[in-house]
Amino acid sequence: MSDALLPVFSPASVLFDHGEGAWLVAANGERYLDFGAGIAVNALGYSHPHLVGALERQGRKLWHLSNVYRISEAERLAERLTAACFADVAFFANSGAEANECAIKIARRHHDAHGRPERWRIITFDGAFHGRTLATMAAGGNRKYLDGFGPAVDGFDQCPLEDIEAVRARVGPRTAALMIEPIQGESGIRPVSHGFLRQLRELCDERGLLLIFDEIQCGMARTGHLFAHQEAGVVPDIMSLAKGLGGGFPIGACLATRGAAFGMRPGAHGSTFGGNPLAGAVANAVLDIVMDDGVLAEIRRKSALLRGLPCRP
Repeated sequence: MSDALLPVFSPASVLFDHGEGAWLVAANGERYLDFGAGIAVNALGYSHPHLVGALERQGRKLWHLSNVYRISEAERLAERLTAACFADVAFFANSGAEANECAIKIARRHHDAHGRPERWRIITFDGAFHGRTLATMAAGGNRKYLDGFGPAVDGFDQCPLEDIEAVRARVGPRTAALMIEPIQGESGIRPVSHGFLRQLRELCDERGLLLIFDEIQCGMARTGHLFAHQEAGVVPDIMSLAKGLGGGFPIGACLATRGAAFGMRPGAHGSTFGGNPLAGAVANAVLDIVMDDGVLAEIRRKSALLRGLPCRP
């Protein structure tokens, strides 16, 4: 690796030149079947013609436009995402960590705007991964990421998975929200039971809390449903997306109900690059593919084959 790069990664020595579908081709011509997909990012593989076409067309028009102006690609993307789920509004950023930062801010601002500024803490869960910013590292609670960066950002209380009584005991007068990945992706692939997700929803309704689903890794059709929580039949108040949303192009999104986003007024949050025309065009092209019922059904069929289970429609 070049000495000019900050040495925070330890990449393999192979140097890739290009990709074709599920294959990566090295500079020496060797071909590799890619099971990593850029850490759950390249949802449609490499060089997908529909994505390449969208990128090229938009690249000839507008790459970046300040969000002090309307951006038609972002507006269309927001309309399509909210129409496909529980949400009413969307905010676009550049990454999953930024999407989670937005989710955290929405949850805190919601209570402040309702005259409850003391409610700003968020309950998270053992084994979680929510990003590498100072706040999202604290939300994840993993010491290997936190050590060496000073005191962890305050405001997060961790509980064990699948233990609703532990969560109940943790909820206090300063609790604003619960934040969970419907399928954890950092501590192995650990699906959260649908029953536990339902219990969390019931607890939030009972205590006036917001429920945040981090679907950065498990969303965007990876489960054979556009969003993982849709299989569970449990609806959050806020959801973060990224990774597969852009099919390899950097984009993150935070979706919320209008009620949850109460208090998020002009100036409450922002992003210079988030939701730019290029990102919006590519993400819309991804949706063209992954929102197709036939594509989702095929994902479920192949998943069943891999697990050795009977195929379900």
